[in-house]
Amino acid sequence: MIEIHIAEDFSRAPAGRCRNDGPRSGEAFRQNHLAPALREADKVVVHLDGVEGYGSSFLEEAFGGLVRIEGFDGEKLRRALILETDDDALEYEIRGYINRSPSS
Repeated sequence: MIEIHIAEDFSRAPAGRCRNDGPRSGEAFRQNHLAPALREADKVVVHLDGVEGYGSSFLEEAFGGLVRIEGFDGEKLRRALILETDDDALEYEIRGYINRSPSS
């Protein structure tokens, strides 16, 4: 199992969709942290709390992009990815991006 604390391991102020939006983008998080961890471990725990906030573009690119761009199987991803947060709406939003991505 791998644990990723977004606030500590990536940024306390994640923002933007693509790398050309800046180094704290959803694409950068997905490519540098999330996808490699999911390829390496059976379970990945992502700790979402402790950041200033999340934009929908960051979340869709980081999590929806796992299926849409990285080619992860949606069903396997739902079992492998554990989202830790005190905000149920945030978890619901992220799961929605994964579920709505083509091929999920």
